[in-house]
Amino acid sequence: MAGGKIRKEKPKAPSNHYQGGISFHKSKGQHILKNPLLVDSIVQKAGIKSTDVILEIGPGTGNLTKKLLEAGKEVIAVELDSRMVLELQRRFQGTPYFNRLKVIQGDVLKTELPRFDICVANIPYEISSPLTFKLLFHPTSFRCAVIMYQREFAMRLVAQPGDNLYCRLSVNTQLYARVSHLLKVGKNNFRPPPKVDSSVVRIEPRKPQPQVNKKEWDGFLRVCFIRKNKTLGSIFRQKSVLLMLEKNFKTLQAVRASLNGSTGEAAGMDLDDQSMGMEDDDNEMDDDDDVEMDEGQGEEFKEKVMNVLKEGGFEEKRSSKLSQQEFLYLLSLFNKSGIHFS
Repeated sequence: MAGGKIRKEKPKAPSNHYQGGISFHKSKGQHILKNPLLVDSIVQKAGIKSTDVILEIGPGTGNLTKKLLEAGKEVIAVELDSRMVLELQRRFQGTPYFNRLKVIQGDVLKTELPRFDICVANIPYEISSPLTFKLLFHPTSFRCAVIMYQREFAMRLVAQPGDNLYCRLSVNTQLYARVSHLLKVGKNNFRPPPKVDSSVVRIEPRKPQPQVNKKEWDGFLRVCFIRKNKTLGSIFRQKSVLLMLEKNFKTLQAVRASLNGSTGEAAGMDLDDQSMGMEDDDNEMDDDDDVEMDEGQGEEFKEKVMNVLKEGGFEEKRSSKLSQQEFLYLLSLFNKSGIHFS
């Protein structure tokens, strides 16, 4: 415009963020730690020994990897992105660390993990729940895992009875491990920054592992947390719950009768199934399913279920307030009465 100033347009920032010529994709959960003080703090809180074999998941360009190599004996890094694998190899080629770094390219959820002493990881948040339980059920014992999670997920892991975020994930995780919150991490410590804040959590597997049927335990908690703030009496009166439990009850009776007839022994089913639900949310039932059993329909079995709740004093209690020991006790009462959840 004549006589006026020419306004210079600011160049638009690229949609992808870069480090060392590599672009990071938010859609793939690639958020690289860029704050060196935070990296140092994570490594320090992990309590790494010089003899430790360290498992790192999602190493990215190696900012955390370098500090882990300085602290431990060996780092096994599992990385899905081939570009990051090449960058890791390039970064440590010709350094004293190269022979102490083993990179496995692949999906960590589908990879058979080797033996390790400690896991330290900044993971893609979408795999938080399945990865946590994959580690907890790892066939060889390890000392602890120090993992960066989305903050709300982290607070669910450490939540206690009565906390707003206390849920099935809290009870499941804390049965198998001691869980503690270490650090709150702001979104600006990452490149590119995620939409939410994060937290670092320490997970120490319990030794020995609890002797519970994983599938039975998980099925039981799914029912209890249908509506965590409703009374257990109300939940276990629901038609869908009673039908499921009665079907399990009759199936178990039929199998036991068959085994007794063929072997002459009172043998029971082998319920020690190692599979387990990994979802971290409270999968509440649709309103259409939230109805009580009609009077007279399955009344005898309904009374059997209610008697278990009354025996333990659980009819008016709520899952949001129950401790782990209370859940274990209630499950034992159900199983003692022949009522199973898997």
